[in-house]
Amino acid sequence: MLNDNGAGTVDGKNKMRFERPGYTPRRPMTPADGSSRTPAPRAYETSSEYVALKVHLHQQLLEMINLSAIEKLRPEEFRTEAAELVKELLFKEQIPLNSSERNKLVDDITDEVLGLGPIEPLLKDPTVSDVIINTHERVYVERAGQLEATEVKFKDEKHLLRIIDKIVSRVGRRVDESSPMVDARLPDGSRVNAIIPPLAVDGPLVSIRKFAAMPYDLDRLIANGTITPQIKDLLAALVRARLSILISGGTGSGKTTFLNALSRFINNKERIVTIEDAAELQLQQLHVARLETRPANVEGRGEVTQRELVKNALRMRPDRIIVGEVRGGEAFDMLQAMNTGHDGSMTTIHANSCRDAFSRLEQMISMTGFDLPPRSMRQQISSAIDVVLQLNRFEDGTRRLVSLHEVTGMEGEIVTMQEIFAFQRTGVAENGAVRGHFMATGIRPGFMDALSRHGVDLPSDIFAPNRKV
Repeated sequence: MLNDNGAGTVDGKNKMRFERPGYTPRRPMTPADGSSRTPAPRAYETSSEYVALKVHLHQQLLEMINLSAIEKLRPEEFRTEAAELVKELLFKEQIPLNSSERNKLVDDITDEVLGLGPIEPLLKDPTVSDVIINTHERVYVERAGQLEATEVKFKDEKHLLRIIDKIVSRVGRRVDESSPMVDARLPDGSRVNAIIPPLAVDGPLVSIRKFAAMPYDLDRLIANGTITPQIKDLLAALVRARLSILISGGTGSGKTTFLNALSRFINNKERIVTIEDAAELQLQQLHVARLETRPANVEGRGEVTQRELVKNALRMRPDRIIVGEVRGGEAFDMLQAMNTGHDGSMTTIHANSCRDAFSRLEQMISMTGFDLPPRSMRQQISSAIDVVLQLNRFEDGTRRLVSLHEVTGMEGEIVTMQEIFAFQRTGVAENGAVRGHFMATGIRPGFMDALSRHGVDLPSDIFAPNRKV
């Protein structure tokens, strides 16, 4: 039990107790044959078995311990006590583990309790790409593009709110009734969005978009079927030739991952300034300056928007500016930057097609308050952006580059584009996988001259009409 200062008391065995008030430890069960020996250990050979065991024991441990006491214990004290309780649980449920397996299990459970509670095993599972918490009672994960329900639960709503506060406080943000929505990130860069009552009617909702331990590059996207080797060569050439690129797609289509992969072809000698709402980009270059927005404080002051950061970035001597995603008036400043010597800049936008992406840019420019005529806005867009990439997420969970458009200029009041590559869907396999192939439209893009001027040569036959690539 804890004393008044929260330091705890130590019994005759020098054992720190942090059990929940009123909890009575269960007596270890003896084997069914009446003997005192435990069953022979066996290794948990599959990761799924081990994760299931870890989640199960962690859930039981949460029912036993006093959560408020954990915060006041040193990690080594907690580990000693947790080891005793895990040993008790393993014996009670007749789960045989050898000493090394048990030590690993205790280490993992210690990380989970001192980390982000029940979802910690899911965050450490490399097969999980998203963790979605629908109130404290239901947790889902995405594996291979498909949502799956899990057995993970939080003890109650208060427990979930404690974990949310733990996440957002790490990055200097807050979430409460006066500010019930928040964007944050985990130490590894994974994106977190949380919304709590009164806006979330049934209880707190959390969405975590995990970042891969090994950042994606275009070769991994080829392996996933997102692009082909020929398209990879073209994309690498576009980045090296400093063409400005707009990446469009719906939610979860892989825009940020694709932007990260493209950025690997930026020269290490260039100074890059990144601007994001929540820092997610994982650029590998040596000279990267990362900027992040800031929400208003309790008094409603101190907010710093993406638009202000884009304006400030222009004073930081950038060679390229990368905006994680344009959502508002910063689109106008981003286009101005692309038009005033910061060619090769990149950004992403939510849209269902390349044409819709330009319509959304027009709407964002109008948010600045400037009364610009449509033709003037479209001229800004057509002169700033060279290439538009459209990503799509299919029902089988795969993500693909479905269209690559070149911006060719203006024709009357319309921004003109021509499609260079497209993904043609041909059907669905018996296992539900989407079938299709990438096709060249036969149009030789105008940016080939720009590639040649930058010393990048591509075989012209990759643009041959109706050629599968």
